[in-house]
Amino acid sequence: MQSIAWTYHMGHSTVHKIIKNTAEAIWNALSSNYLKNPSTKEEWLKIAQGFHNKWNFPNCIGALDGKHIQIQAPAKSGSRFFNYKKTFSIVLLACCDADYLFTLIDIGAYGSESDGGVFKNSIFGNMLEQSQLNVPPPTKLPNSNIVHPYTIVADEAFPLKTYIMRPYPGRNLTASKRIFNYRLSRARRVIENTFGIMVNRWRLLRGMVTAKVDNIDTFVKAIVCLHNYAKRESMLLQDFSYCPPGFVDSDENIGTWRDDVEPLKSVGRLSTNRSTNALYTMRDMVRDYFCSPAGAIPFQNKVLEDGFCRDRDN
Repeated sequence: MQSIAWTYHMGHSTVHKIIKNTAEAIWNALSSNYLKNPSTKEEWLKIAQGFHNKWNFPNCIGALDGKHIQIQAPAKSGSRFFNYKKTFSIVLLACCDADYLFTLIDIGAYGSESDGGVFKNSIFGNMLEQSQLNVPPPTKLPNSNIVHPYTIVADEAFPLKTYIMRPYPGRNLTASKRIFNYRLSRARRVIENTFGIMVNRWRLLRGMVTAKVDNIDTFVKAIVCLHNYAKRESMLLQDFSYCPPGFVDSDENIGTWRDDVEPLKSVGRLSTNRSTNALYTMRDMVRDYFCSPAGAIPFQNKVLEDGFCRDRDN
């Protein structure tokens, strides 16, 4: 922002005000169309169909992660924004669909909350817990009689819930658990790539953001909207300049979005994992389904041959 002030011979506070007003205008103009939270069963089912068709994970309504946005230490904030990476930050918690579009976001949790209740205290985390997002009821997994809820895929930072599917922890896993983790990692990788595309294209997020915390929240919301706008419009126009071939991570290759930027830092464990036996059984049912003729995909056994595993802590 200082460089903008120098370039246009304007005061620093004037530049801050203009940028904030512009970000607010972008949010007001775009959010209702390009960051509209799914609210109908039809919208959720469309997302689920995308994950099934593109990432071979049925009954999946999103991929979830939380990232630190590095900020300058706010005055008199103590250790509230000080995170486990020993920097100051706020947390962007987000869910996306199968096409790298954000669907749910929550911005502004203190960086120090990574060991506590970032997800638990988030708006959409509470709405999921209280069944307020109009998610469709459990339905049969394809080609089977196994009735299973619609879930969001996440990594081990998140708790296992009826609405969150996370990987099996540990390294010495059975073949079936490794296959499950591989299948989940393919779907979960979408959110990592979504964050990566956004940070690569919108450079404000590449380093420490110097502004008031409230203003940073506004900037991030505007960037999320701009990302969704650019990604969706490029899909409609079949113009792949925003996300060209090879730009995102795949099984075989690391995405070129990583060439220019470091990924945003993931948050630590977002909740204690006090899952019940019923939840473990729910995950085991999907594991067994993935290893059955009804749910297997031809290339999944490569995880056993190559030792493939992208998920954190596995």
